[in-house]
Amino acid sequence: MAAGKSTENTQHDAGTPPPAALTEEQAGRMLAGMNDVIRAGEEMRRLRAEMIKVFIDFGWTQDRIARLTEMSQPAVSKQVTKYRDADPTPPMDLSLGQHDAPWLEGRLWGLAEDLSETYAETARCTRCVGALARGKKRFTPENVDELRRLVEEDLRLHAAELPDGHRRAYDEISRSLDVRSGTAAAPAGPASVRRTLAHRIQRDRLRGGA
Repeated sequence: MAAGKSTENTQHDAGTPPPAALTEEQAGRMLAGMNDVIRAGEEMRRLRAEMIKVFIDFGWTQDRIARLTEMSQPAVSKQVTKYRDADPTPPMDLSLGQHDAPWLEGRLWGLAEDLSETYAETARCTRCVGALARGKKRFTPENVDELRRLVEEDLRLHAAELPDGHRRAYDEISRSLDVRSGTAAAPAGPASVRRTLAHRIQRDRLRGGA
């Protein structure tokens, strides 16, 4: 009986077509989201390490850095030792009116994010802001131009409600992006760090922060 059942199952299985193979296109679509998350995670770890260097240059203590980064003391100590063994660099300039591309892009990003949060249901820039924040879009010239167009559209749509500071910030950013010199020496610091700092400072300034 067992042998007969086994033979029957074998014959049934033999008559069943094998499952279709997974195509490279299907696999690519399936893994795209995972790859974005992994890539964004690696980029965030590198950015955090660069930010720790900025905090060290500001003279912040290891305890303070560990608390802010939510890292362990040994991990922070390792980073501090690594950067202190390198050549010292002056603290980064945090004045808002700087004109290198990463700084201006960060300011534009901060302005767009503020508009997106203020007008969550109607802001045209929301999707682009989300893609940049998740690492699905990079700060390429094309994406920056797209964000500028969307921000300008949002400023026009909500002109009657917005404080003057939003339009003033956009005009300054846009004008500087248009006229900045490509041959000017870039200020010290990685582009990702400068962009992140400008983003935060611009947001705080729009909200009335110091």
